[in-house]
Amino acid sequence: MTELKMKILELLKEDARLSADLIGTMLDAPVAEVKQAIAEMEQDHVIVKYATVVNWSKVDDEKVTALIEVQITPERGRGFEGIAERIYLYPEVKSVYLMSGAYDLLVEVQGNTLKDVASFVSNKLSPIDAVLSTKTFFILKKYKQGGIIFEENEDDHRLLVSP
Repeated sequence: MTELKMKILELLKEDARLSADLIGTMLDAPVAEVKQAIAEMEQDHVIVKYATVVNWSKVDDEKVTALIEVQITPERGRGFEGIAERIYLYPEVKSVYLMSGAYDLLVEVQGNTLKDVASFVSNKLSPIDAVLSTKTFFILKKYKQGGIIFEENEDDHRLLVSP
Protein backbone atom coordinates (compact mmCIF):
# COMPACT_ATOMS: atom_id res chain seq x y z
CA MET A 1 0.00 0.00 0.00
CA THR A 2 1.51 3.30 -1.05
CA GLU A 3 1.74 6.32 1.22
CA LEU A 4 -0.62 8.22 -1.09
CA LYS A 5 -3.26 5.49 -0.85
CA MET A 6 -2.98 5.40 2.96
CA LYS A 7 -3.46 9.18 3.14
CA ILE A 8 -6.45 8.98 0.78
CA LEU A 9 -8.01 6.26 2.95
CA GLU A 10 -7.57 8.37 6.09
CA LEU A 11 -9.27 11.35 4.44
CA LEU A 12 -12.14 9.29 3.00
CA LYS A 13 -12.65 7.57 6.36
CA GLU A 14 -13.34 10.97 7.91
CA ASP A 15 -15.49 12.27 5.03
CA ALA A 16 -16.49 9.96 2.17
CA ARG A 17 -17.91 12.93 0.24
CA LEU A 18 -14.49 14.44 -0.48
CA SER A 19 -13.87 14.82 -4.21
CA ALA A 20 -10.69 13.65 -5.92
CA ASP A 21 -9.96 17.29 -6.73
CA LEU A 22 -10.14 18.32 -3.08
CA ILE A 23 -8.12 15.29 -1.95
CA GLY A 24 -5.47 16.15 -4.52
CA THR A 25 -5.30 19.70 -3.21
CA MET A 26 -5.17 18.55 0.42
CA LEU A 27 -2.36 16.07 -0.29
CA ASP A 28 -0.58 18.20 -2.89
CA ALA A 29 -0.94 15.32 -5.37
CA PRO A 30 -2.06 15.28 -9.02
CA VAL A 31 -5.81 14.71 -9.33
CA ALA A 32 -5.26 11.99 -11.95
CA GLU A 33 -3.09 10.04 -9.46
CA VAL A 34 -5.73 10.42 -6.76
CA LYS A 35 -8.50 9.20 -9.10
CA GLN A 36 -6.34 6.26 -10.20
CA ALA A 37 -5.50 5.31 -6.60
CA ILE A 38 -9.18 5.44 -5.57
CA ALA A 39 -10.21 3.36 -8.60
CA GLU A 40 -7.55 0.74 -7.79
CA MET A 41 -8.62 0.54 -4.14
CA GLU A 42 -12.27 0.13 -5.17
CA GLN A 43 -11.34 -2.61 -7.65
CA ASP A 44 -9.19 -4.42 -5.05
CA HIS A 45 -12.02 -4.14 -2.47
CA VAL A 46 -9.88 -2.06 -0.13
CA ILE A 47 -12.67 0.52 -0.38
CA VAL A 48 -15.85 -1.55 -0.22
CA LYS A 49 -18.52 1.07 0.41
CA TYR A 50 -19.10 4.76 1.02
CA ALA A 51 -21.47 5.05 3.96
CA THR A 52 -23.32 7.63 6.02
CA VAL A 53 -23.38 7.47 9.81
CA VAL A 54 -26.95 8.15 10.95
CA ASN A 55 -28.09 9.03 14.45
CA TRP A 56 -31.26 6.93 14.30
CA SER A 57 -32.48 8.25 17.64
CA LYS A 58 -33.23 11.55 15.83
CA VAL A 59 -35.44 9.77 13.29
CA ASP A 60 -38.87 8.26 13.83
CA ASP A 61 -37.51 4.79 13.19
CA GLU A 62 -37.82 2.54 16.21
CA LYS A 63 -35.34 -0.17 15.19
CA VAL A 64 -33.88 -2.44 17.86
CA THR A 65 -30.20 -3.41 17.76
CA ALA A 66 -28.65 -6.26 19.74
CA LEU A 67 -25.17 -7.65 20.18
CA ILE A 68 -25.09 -11.41 20.54
CA GLU A 69 -22.15 -13.35 21.93
CA VAL A 70 -22.06 -16.76 20.26
CA GLN A 71 -20.05 -19.79 21.31
CA ILE A 72 -19.61 -22.30 18.49
CA THR A 73 -17.84 -25.53 17.66
CA PRO A 74 -15.52 -24.90 14.70
CA GLU A 75 -16.00 -27.08 11.62
CA ARG A 76 -13.26 -29.50 10.67
CA GLY A 77 -11.19 -28.06 7.83
CA ARG A 78 -13.04 -24.70 7.77
CA GLY A 79 -12.79 -23.53 11.35
CA PHE A 80 -15.17 -20.65 12.02
CA GLU A 81 -15.54 -19.53 8.38
CA GLY A 82 -18.51 -21.68 7.34
CA ILE A 83 -20.58 -20.93 10.41
CA ALA A 84 -19.78 -17.21 10.26
CA GLU A 85 -20.86 -17.19 6.61
CA ARG A 86 -24.10 -18.99 7.40
CA ILE A 87 -24.86 -16.40 10.09
CA TYR A 88 -23.89 -13.26 8.13
CA LEU A 89 -26.12 -14.22 5.20
CA TYR A 90 -29.25 -13.55 7.27
CA PRO A 91 -30.64 -10.09 6.40
CA GLU A 92 -31.13 -9.22 10.10
CA VAL A 93 -27.38 -9.56 10.69
CA LYS A 94 -25.46 -6.29 10.31
CA SER A 95 -21.99 -7.41 11.47
CA VAL A 96 -20.15 -10.57 12.50
CA TYR A 97 -16.76 -10.57 14.22
CA LEU A 98 -14.45 -13.43 15.23
CA MET A 99 -13.41 -12.66 18.81
CA SER A 100 -10.84 -13.79 21.32
CA GLY A 101 -11.95 -14.56 24.86
CA ALA A 102 -14.97 -16.30 26.34
CA TYR A 103 -17.02 -16.47 23.12
CA ASP A 104 -16.21 -16.97 19.45
CA LEU A 105 -18.42 -14.65 17.42
CA LEU A 106 -19.98 -11.27 18.12
CA VAL A 107 -23.08 -10.81 15.98
CA GLU A 108 -24.87 -7.47 15.55
CA VAL A 109 -28.54 -7.91 14.69
CA GLN A 110 -31.23 -5.36 13.89
CA GLY A 111 -34.99 -5.86 14.02
CA ASN A 112 -38.15 -3.80 14.20
CA THR A 113 -38.98 -4.99 17.72
CA LEU A 114 -37.46 -6.86 20.66
CA LYS A 115 -39.65 -9.78 19.62
CA ASP A 116 -38.09 -9.79 16.12
CA VAL A 117 -34.58 -10.04 17.55
CA ALA A 118 -35.65 -12.71 20.05
CA SER A 119 -37.27 -14.66 17.23
CA PHE A 120 -34.07 -14.46 15.18
CA VAL A 121 -32.03 -15.83 18.08
CA SER A 122 -34.45 -18.64 18.96
CA ASN A 123 -35.55 -19.67 15.46
CA LYS A 124 -32.51 -19.04 13.27
CA LEU A 125 -29.30 -18.65 15.28
CA SER A 126 -29.64 -21.09 18.18
CA PRO A 127 -30.81 -24.07 16.05
CA ILE A 128 -27.54 -24.07 14.05
CA ASP A 129 -25.84 -27.33 15.04
CA ALA A 130 -22.45 -25.73 15.73
CA VAL A 131 -23.91 -23.05 18.05
CA LEU A 132 -23.29 -24.03 21.66
CA SER A 133 -24.68 -20.94 23.40
CA THR A 134 -25.78 -17.35 22.86
CA LYS A 135 -25.96 -14.31 25.09
CA THR A 136 -27.97 -11.33 23.83
CA PHE A 137 -27.45 -7.68 24.81
CA PHE A 138 -29.86 -5.02 23.57
CA ILE A 139 -28.42 -1.59 22.76
CA LEU A 140 -30.38 1.03 24.67
CA LYS A 141 -28.61 4.16 23.43
CA LYS A 142 -25.64 4.94 21.19
CA TYR A 143 -23.33 7.67 22.43
CA LYS A 144 -20.57 7.27 19.87
CA GLN A 145 -20.18 5.20 16.70
CA GLY A 146 -17.33 5.12 14.21
CA GLY A 147 -15.54 7.89 16.07
CA ILE A 148 -18.56 10.18 15.86
CA ILE A 149 -20.17 11.47 19.06
CA PHE A 150 -23.94 11.59 18.60
CA GLU A 151 -24.90 14.06 21.31
CA GLU A 152 -22.53 16.69 22.58
CA ASN A 153 -23.01 17.69 26.21
CA GLU A 154 -24.41 21.16 26.46
CA ASP A 155 -22.67 23.49 28.88
CA ASP A 156 -24.54 23.91 32.14
CA HIS A 157 -25.35 27.62 32.37
CA ARG A 158 -26.82 27.49 35.87
CA LEU A 159 -25.12 29.41 38.64
CA LEU A 160 -23.12 27.39 41.12
CA VAL A 161 -24.60 27.27 44.58
CA SER A 162 -22.16 26.97 47.47
CA PRO A 163 -22.93 26.56 51.17
